[in-house]
Amino acid sequence: MSSLAAIAVFCGSSFGTDPAYEAAARLTGRTLAERGIDVVYGGGHVGLMGAVADAAVEAGGRVIGVIPRQLDDRELAHHGLTELHVVESMHERKQLMADLSDAFIALPGGAGTLEEIAEQWTWAQLTIHAKPCGFLDVAGFWSPMRTMLTTMVESGFVRAEQSGIVSFADDLDELLTILSAPPSWTDKWGGTTDETPVP
Repeated sequence: MSSLAAIAVFCGSSFGTDPAYEAAARLTGRTLAERGIDVVYGGGHVGLMGAVADAAVEAGGRVIGVIPRQLDDRELAHHGLTELHVVESMHERKQLMADLSDAFIALPGGAGTLEEIAEQWTWAQLTIHAKPCGFLDVAGFWSPMRTMLTTMVESGFVRAEQSGIVSFADDLDELLTILSAPPSWTDKWGGTTDETPVP
């Protein structure tokens, strides 16, 4: 796991209806901490976000939160973290989280969670970075997304050679093993990830 010094975790600011979601969030935070991997996340103390952070902190891990000022002003920020960055916008939040991380994991969540992981997936397609994205498929939550990716490939909107940017697993250890592998996908134009894209 030495290739993964830090992982960004995207997840809901609510707990959701299935206790398995919170259990997975706490497992993720604790496991990353125990493996010496920094947790980068959205900086909140609520919902699954707070569960990830609390579990990582309790396990002695480094936890780095990034939160927009508007949300900090609403007293949603977690003030028991190793680092808390307060930024001016959601765009700055996502950019800093990407800069601080070597890979991205999506736990169950809503529109914000999906938007965050989809943006990093897109950036990898465009070779803005070469960092992998993983969906932890807790209780089948991300199964429709897995089907959607297959449909995107079959319909010609995602190159089959790029499908390795995104991984799905219902087991955290399996997902971390996949994410720790070197990038193997091509860019959007068919070149390798270290080539300059040519439209």
